[in-house]
This record gives sequence, C-alpha cells and structure tokens, in this order.
Amino acid sequence: MSSIGRVDRLWRQARIATMMAGGAPFGLIADGAIAARDGRIVWAGPMAALPRDVDSAETIDLGGRLVTPGLIDCHTHLVFAGDRSREFDLRLEGASYVEIARAGGGIASTVLLTRAADEATLLRETLPRLDALIAEGVTTIEIKSGYGLDGDNEIKLLRVARRLAAERSVTVSTSFLGAHALPREFAGRPDDYIDLVCRDMLPAAAALVDAVDGFVERIGFTAAQLRRVFTVARALGLPVRLHAEQLSLCGGAALAAEFGALSADHLEHADEAGVAALARAGTVAVLLPGAYYFLRETQLPPVELLRRHAVPIAVATDCNPGSSPLSSLLLALNMACTLFRLTPEEALVGATRHAARALGLAAEAGTIEPGKWCDLCVWDVEQPAQLAYRIGFNPLERRIWRGQ
Repeated sequence: MSSIGRVDRLWRQARIATMMAGGAPFGLIADGAIAARDGRIVWAGPMAALPRDVDSAETIDLGGRLVTPGLIDCHTHLVFAGDRSREFDLRLEGASYVEIARAGGGIASTVLLTRAADEATLLRETLPRLDALIAEGVTTIEIKSGYGLDGDNEIKLLRVARRLAAERSVTVSTSFLGAHALPREFAGRPDDYIDLVCRDMLPAAAALVDAVDGFVERIGFTAAQLRRVFTVARALGLPVRLHAEQLSLCGGAALAAEFGALSADHLEHADEAGVAALARAGTVAVLLPGAYYFLRETQLPPVELLRRHAVPIAVATDCNPGSSPLSSLLLALNMACTLFRLTPEEALVGATRHAARALGLAAEAGTIEPGKWCDLCVWDVEQPAQLAYRIGFNPLERRIWRGQ
C-alpha cells in the first residue's frame, strides 16, 4: 500500500468520476477518497485502498456525493461591452449572421462599444458572466480578445481577462484574437490589417497571452492570411487555436493541422480530409452547440467522422454577445447531447479531460489523479450522466479550486 503522510485536506465517502481513460465509464470509483496537499491531488482512489498513514489537517465526509474534475470552459469571448439583442430580432425576421455582419452589425458593432469602454467598465460587465459559469462548477476558463481590433484595445481586453483571475478563484487562459474581423478603418484592406497584426499587435500582446487564435471564414480572413499570423505566433513560441469551418468550408481545419493547433473550433462544415488532418496533428475539436442553436444553423458538425478518426472532442459555451450569449456550461453539455448526439460521457469528457488538452493544460487539469491541480466539483446527483440530462438545473453542492 502506498504512503501519503501529512495532507491539507481529505475528502472521503465520494463517488468519484475521475474522467480518466481506459477504465470504467466516466472513470468512476464507486466509493472513493481524494487527498490534497499544496493545491494538488496527492492521492485518489477507492476508500478500501486509502493508505493508513494518511494524516489530514481537515477531513470532509461527502456522504456519497458525486465528485468530478472542475469544469473547463475552453472557448469564450467573455470580455466585451454592451449586447446585440437587436440582432436577435433581425435574425428572427430572417436576416442571416453573414448578412448582419456585412451590413455593419455583428462583431463590428461590439468592437465600437468595447473600444469606448474603459477597463473598469469591462471588468464590471464581465464579472457577472464569469460568476454564472463559476456557480456551475467552472474552475478553468479560456478568454479571447478580438473585440478591440487595434493594438491598445486588444491589450486592454487581455489585461481585463488577466484581472479576472485576481478577482475570482479561477484559472484564466488567454488567447489573442486580433484576426477576428476586419475593423472598419481597414475596410477593403484586409492584407494591410494582417500586416498590422503581425508586425505590431501580436508582438506587443505576446506577454499577456497563452495562445493565438483566428477566424478563417468568408466574413473573417483567408487561410493564407491566418498562416501569416500563425507563423509569427510560432516565432514567438505561442501555440495556436482556430475558429474553423463554422459557416463554410474554408480550409481552416487543414491550416490548424498544419500548425499543430491545440484546437480547431466549431467545425460544422469540416470534411473528412480536414478531420483526418486534425487527427494526425493531435488537435482537439471544440464543439460549440450554443452558437449552432442561437444562429439556428442546420449543418451539424461531423461527429461521426471525429469519432472514426479518434479526434478528441471538447465542448464549450462560446459565450459571446452575438452568436452564443450562453453562460451555462451545463446547458452546453445538454445541447451537445441533444443537438450533436454526443453521449453524456463524451460531453463531460469534453468539458474536463479534452477541454484541458484544448488549452494545453492536460498535465495540470481535467482528470482526478495525483499531480493535477485539486480542482473539483461536488454534485448532488447519483450519476454523472445527470449533469448533461437535466435542463435549467444546477446540482453543484460545492466547488473546490486548488484544494480550497
């Protein structure tokens, strides 16, 4: 039997969904315990195997409750000003997302409002969105820039994202999304804007970001333009991720694979060649059912192809003001099952183990095992599948971040 010794905290009498691969569904341990020291898990396993020498400063009996890893929302645009509720009306009247964007709405309208807001205003408007996610068990969140679209404002957004980690007990991973849309001052000159992104914006923001993102789409940028951005990212030592094949087939999946991207996100229009390329590159497919639902799309992501090629599948909210004003990762899990036909286990893996991999954090988070951060959710449910089954239901009993 292994030795543990002195620990800060021991949780006993728990049903533990470790989310580790290769064992029981959900990696489930029917009657287990978890020990933590200095914010990390030092032991997790069946109660019957708990080392006798464990000496805990605090022991908590969970009474048979379900424990999962802390949830990870691996794709959000959480920091922005204002809303786009008028566009919701327009879409209900028949206007498409592309038509609204080309008429000056969409991302451009959020850029105007966000540029006008100072950091204090952005922080104040963002915290309620973050708090809603935290209240459902999110312990790690990815936040993109992309609503500034100039050097100063992109850095402003990234600074606010970093401040959120000081305001709340949550891990924040930031992505530079300067190549999100063409700002109005560069209308008709996309290559000139990409020049600015590559020459000035990205190098200036590099110290504030964990990865570089982009939007390959007919209302975004071409794969060739994003290749230039990703080449600079590589030179700066930054990993990449990509909005790919959301509205049309534009070569985004192949580009993501070419650069060994952490993730390719959306993917509704991805073909088998693109999926196979993602598999070879080890890139995670991040599915965003909130955007699919809110935009009333009809082209489903190629889930069967992703399964066939063993591409890891993550699930996220895509929380943003225009195409997915969703601040419930639990609802995203349900949507992933009902709309995309993921199994409940695939959905929960997608918000834990595979979401961690999509952020380059697989060594730190996403499963319950020794060495990982002690980020846990304790739920008042019997089975892990219930987390994806219920709608408008938050059974979180307690949330633990870094062992606290």
